[in-house]
Amino acid sequence: MFEYTYENNQAQLPEGTEVSPKLQTELTKPKHLISLASSGLLVSIDVSIWSATKQDRVISNEITTAKNAVNSAGRYTKNLLADHPKHKALTNYRQTIYNWLKRRTYDWSGSQQYLPVADLVNFKAEYNVHDETFNRLKDELLNDYDSIVSDMAFKQGDMFNRDDYPTKDQVAAKCRLNLYINNVPENDFRCQIAGDLADDLFKTYSRQTESIINCIVQDQMTRFATVMESLSHCCGYDELGVDDNTGETKTKKRKIYDSTVQKAKEMCDSFKQFNLTDNPDLENARAMLEKTLDGVSAEDIRDSDAIRNQVKSGVDDILNKFGAFKCIE
Repeated sequence: MFEYTYENNQAQLPEGTEVSPKLQTELTKPKHLISLASSGLLVSIDVSIWSATKQDRVISNEITTAKNAVNSAGRYTKNLLADHPKHKALTNYRQTIYNWLKRRTYDWSGSQQYLPVADLVNFKAEYNVHDETFNRLKDELLNDYDSIVSDMAFKQGDMFNRDDYPTKDQVAAKCRLNLYINNVPENDFRCQIAGDLADDLFKTYSRQTESIINCIVQDQMTRFATVMESLSHCCGYDELGVDDNTGETKTKKRKIYDSTVQKAKEMCDSFKQFNLTDNPDLENARAMLEKTLDGVSAEDIRDSDAIRNQVKSGVDDILNKFGAFKCIE
């Protein structure tokens, strides 16, 4: 649970507003809200892509008539580009961007995600890469658009209608990638709400904020546990069976991925600056992992059995010591 501390906040009220001393105190912001506002930003990404589909009423009526059904019983939607690879690549990349956003941020509300300020530089650099890739895929589609439409005249057969296809400029306008960054709201909008509603609204708002914080901390611990379990697994060995001559069990080193080690180090750096509740388990585990990986690269783990065993032992100790990490669902 969070403890709320209040102080008189009359300076925030609109000029000329008269509020009772009790209400002045109740309307001030709790510290956990200030912590959220100062520790992070709200981000959202809008990816728009031309769907390349169109409902055809004539064909719909033909089908429903042939099936002895009323016209409203079904609709036929034409796939105008017939899943052309260049349009499909652009469409699939939209989901790639949304998946990345989900991994990089924490749930907030609706389309808005919470991004710790500590991660802003890396987040923006990675977004720029996605922006460049998205625009490259869009340009590849637009460069071949006219020839693709001409090819559809053969693939669509009697269904082809040139009027179904927008111009190249119209397609370009429909394919957009936008990043929106906003501050976490600090202003207390309840100052202009009637006093008999303020207390109830404050309790609701506080519960929502507390729930967001708890979800962020839980998400941090889940992500941390996942990367440590992955690191421990990669540092292990696969058994290949028993050697017929020596009777010894043959083993093979598992592959160490640079991305796994890098992700673990990035989390250590990020969580050092971003621990909303000063969770001791999260900080202690972070410090232990940082020490375990200090000066160690993926190449070091691949080349040295001693380092491989040392890293695995260190990560397993963290998972064993902090049961909260190992028991996360």
